[in-house]
Order: sequence, then structure tokens, then C-alpha cells
Amino acid sequence: MDILILAIETATGCGSVALTRGAGATGKVLAEYTLQPEATHARRLLGSIAPVMAAAGVGWNQLAGVAVSQGPGSFTGLRIGMAAAQGLAMALAVPLLPVPTLDGLAAQVVGHDLPLCCLLDARKQQIYAGFYQYRQARWHRTDPFLVLSPKELVRRIQEPTLLVGPGLRACRDEMAAQPLARLADDAGLLHPRAASIGLCAAQLLADGAIPREEMAVPLYVRASEAELNVQTMKEVSQNAV
Repeated sequence: MDILILAIETATGCGSVALTRGAGATGKVLAEYTLQPEATHARRLLGSIAPVMAAAGVGWNQLAGVAVSQGPGSFTGLRIGMAAAQGLAMALAVPLLPVPTLDGLAAQVVGHDLPLCCLLDARKQQIYAGFYQYRQARWHRTDPFLVLSPKELVRRIQEPTLLVGPGLRACRDEMAAQPLARLADDAGLLHPRAASIGLCAAQLLADGAIPREEMAVPLYVRASEAELNVQTMKEVSQNAV
């Protein structure tokens, strides 16, 4: 299955772009560039797309699609990555393939007997979480994405569950006290990767599951600070009447 995908990952502080060939566990990474400058990485990262294409010897007309990490994650990073991916897909007349960030993270975990929980740090003492079961040689999400506190996550775990992802650092103490939690060691603290997003996107194409155009929007999971401020102002205004 020769599906060439250009993938963009700007959901976290560790961003990347990649070229992948094929889908799922049998796919290959042709090239990947990762940058973690801690600030404004997304715009600088996107400048590496053309050099990565050139280094891999891949022409723009060979791409089957453009994939992008959809979120949850950094609101600013998601918006920049999505805008860039939309522009490229439109210019190349190829499908735009948004892949949830936590789905891409799950795809990096080798098949496991235990249920899987992928975690990203949502800041403000909260965590983004996605729960998965391994069936038919791939991970399948079992519930909608969540944003919750470490204590709430402890209560959510009702059976032995493997926990992975950079969000684990934000709740390691609470999870260590949860007897059903199986914590990945430091070497297992996977970060979202453009390569994984690309391989997941190719699987969508192979399955004929191209997302509808209206689905190509950032997946924030929770309201932005601006939206929360607007809601607070509305409540204050209503209470004042």
C-alpha cells in the first residue's frame, strides 16, 4: 500500500513534520523533523516542510494527502497547524486528514493486553485523556476525549490500565497511588509525533474514511480562555439585571 502522506504535528511543545509511506503498523517513516524550542515552535517548524520533502526526494505531486494533528493540545499550535495543512491540501488538491492527537499517541504503543489511557498536560491542573482498547491489530477509542483533574482521572480507572504520554508527569503522584494504574517509565513517556499522525491518516484513506470538510477544525475539548471570559461576562450581566 503505497500511500504518501505529509503530516504536521503542532499540538504540543514538541512539534514535528514528517513524510510517511503506507499505513498503520506496516507503514514507514521516510523523513521526520522535530523541534522543541518551548515557544512559538509552530511557525518555525512549518518552515521545515519543503526541506523535509527535498531530503526525502518526494515531489509535491506524489502526495496522497496532508495530515494534521487535530488536538487536543495548545490552542495556538492547533490553529497554526490546521491553517497550514488546509492551505497545503487546497493547493495540492489532495484530502486534508485531521487525526486526533491522542489517537496518534495511542498508535505509537505496541499492541497490549491492558486497556490504554493516553495523557496530555492540559495545564491549569488538568489533563487531556483518551481511553483505548486493542482490537483487530489497532487501538480503538472507547469513550469521548476528557479534560479532567488528576483526582478525577484516578476515579475513572476501574480496571488495570496502561498510562502513557507527556501528561503523565502532571499526575504521576496521584497515579502512583492508584493500584489499577500501570505507569509507563520515563522511557515510555511518548510524545505526539507527526510520523504517527501520518500513518494514522493513511489508514483513514485505506479504509475509505476520509473526514468530511466540516470536521477539519481543531479539537479543543475544553473552551478557550476567551470563551470562558465571554461566558463569565454574560453571567455577570444576567445577574445584574
